[in-house]
Amino acid sequence: METVPSLLTRAQAASRRRRIMKGLSLSLIAIAVILTLICSSISIYIGYQLTRPEKKPITETPADYGMVYTDHIFTSKADDAAKLPGWIIEPEEPVMTVIMSHGYRGNRMEMNVPFLPLAKAFTDANYRVILYDFRHSGDAGGSMVTLGTKEKYDLLGVIDWAKSSYDEPVALYGISMGAATSILAAGLSEDVTAVVADSPFSDLEGYLSQNMSVWTGLPHVPFTPLTMFLMPYVTEIEPEEASPIEAIERIYPRPMYFIHGTGDTYIPYSESQKMAALHPDRFQIWNPEGIEHVKTYQHHADEYVTNVIAFFEKARAELPAAH
Repeated sequence: METVPSLLTRAQAASRRRRIMKGLSLSLIAIAVILTLICSSISIYIGYQLTRPEKKPITETPADYGMVYTDHIFTSKADDAAKLPGWIIEPEEPVMTVIMSHGYRGNRMEMNVPFLPLAKAFTDANYRVILYDFRHSGDAGGSMVTLGTKEKYDLLGVIDWAKSSYDEPVALYGISMGAATSILAAGLSEDVTAVVADSPFSDLEGYLSQNMSVWTGLPHVPFTPLTMFLMPYVTEIEPEEASPIEAIERIYPRPMYFIHGTGDTYIPYSESQKMAALHPDRFQIWNPEGIEHVKTYQHHADEYVTNVIAFFEKARAELPAAH
């Protein structure tokens, strides 16, 4: 039979264990809360940095490549009516207007391609070329980059201006974010005759869910899901509003030409393949072997220009005789 002192000792020990376990539980909860706050803060910072990259200055003009141009300020059709500076390059006898849309962190020069030598090739083929800055890029207004969510309305503003100013048909050419945006805008405008999309994503939400760490350099878990959850609350990005693959059916049967290198580590070339496969009767695709993100023109300039111009010419030939 246990004595009273031994019973008290056991009770005190049990009480002490309960206090220790409670203290450990509270400590673990506190650590979890602190880690959640830290990760959330980092994710908010990621969202801020991704949508407000440093603007790259305009350091060249079409005149540097022997082209005559005029400056123009376009207006976005988004709610904020952001002002979008651009250039209009006129050939001697224009047969089509090509609107060129740059990528993320770029501007109307888009040095990753680069745009101005390509624009020269287009104007030499008698295409009028319009280059412009997306929101929060180059010299444009707008508070942040939205990865296509609002950029599609920027492009729609340029398309509407071109159609109201010229008789020639309008075609779109874009790279990366600009390629995805060109698809989105074409799905919203019957005024677009054809689209060339170099290295687009097919769906922003799906793409970021799998590839955000490529842009942030941070571990996929926990930062990608946390950033995706917080994104609509801390930025103007609504990922579901930027799904090029959902715009495809609104574009078809108008022609599209996808270009996407198999060496792309930023946006997998399968993103273009899945869209091109939806309508192979009207959509063409070129997957140059081993080429990095939007670098096809740099490695295969002559073939690139020949292919794109041939695509535009075929699209133009299919239009009613009035064009």
